[in-house]
Amino acid sequence: MKLPRREFLHLVVGAAALPALSRFAYAQAYPTRPVRIIVAVAAGGGNDIIARLIGQFLAERLGQSFIIENRPGAGGNIATEAVIRSPSDGYTLLLVAAANAINATLYDKLNFDFIRDTAPVAGIGSVPNLIVVHPSVPAKTVSELIAYAKANPGKLTTASGGIGTPQHVAGELFKMMTGTNIIHVPYRGAAPALTDLLGGQVQMMFATMPTSIEHVRAGRLRPLAVTGRTPSQMLNGVPTVSETVPGFEASSWYGIGAPKNTPAEIVDRLNKEINAALADPRMLRRLSELGVSPIAGSPPDFGQLIVEETEKWGKVIRATNIKAE
Repeated sequence: MKLPRREFLHLVVGAAALPALSRFAYAQAYPTRPVRIIVAVAAGGGNDIIARLIGQFLAERLGQSFIIENRPGAGGNIATEAVIRSPSDGYTLLLVAAANAINATLYDKLNFDFIRDTAPVAGIGSVPNLIVVHPSVPAKTVSELIAYAKANPGKLTTASGGIGTPQHVAGELFKMMTGTNIIHVPYRGAAPALTDLLGGQVQMMFATMPTSIEHVRAGRLRPLAVTGRTPSQMLNGVPTVSETVPGFEASSWYGIGAPKNTPAEIVDRLNKEINAALADPRMLRRLSELGVSPIAGSPPDFGQLIVEETEKWGKVIRATNIKAE
């Protein structure tokens, strides 16, 4: 039997629409079981806190558990590879952080290409570091710090949580841009680095805001500047580094990523819900308490941030010949 042309066209159009409809229905049903968010650091750190805040919000919105799974080690590469090798179904996500952009150049041989092998889902927030010095250091401003470092080459020491950490590369960028000779002292984690700074064993640090701010408020550390583009509301009167060193910026940041080829409908749904979290007054208040500024946007927006940060830190790492431990 020969179908009339109009009826035939209706059937063709309807058949072509079926895959799109099924994908849409799949995305609307997602998630139907618990979702894992893998975090590259141990429980209790800034990355972990951010992941748990977002996971709790998504669980409330989507009616499924979002389980935070901590997989520290290898500078974050263990967690990253675990996500990359997972099925592209939206049930294994990664808490993406600045370390992912740094590691792309820091490590000579990785089993993955982060930009190629992940799907950016959504940015969450950024938090500047804070240049803090032990009270024994005479400098009270960035200008005075630079002058002191130049007058005493190799005398100042700056601590970090390890080779290639955001605090380390921020310090290397500062030295490059100011022509100063400040000795880097790496520790096995930011906590012991901060302990030695408080004790005066090292003189300065590009510390994270959440870990250092209480010591600043108590007068145990002196803040010279924040490393973000704008001053922090948490520290009135503390300027940005860029006011003295034009163009300097070095912030930690967070977001959510997924394995490549994760269905666009699922990526878009997660992006929508995370952006809703970043517009929620309770979430904004909690992020503000941690010194985190939201960076809501589309998946391509977050992808562009990752590309730009990878290029930026790649230049610093190559110029200073930093090698992973």
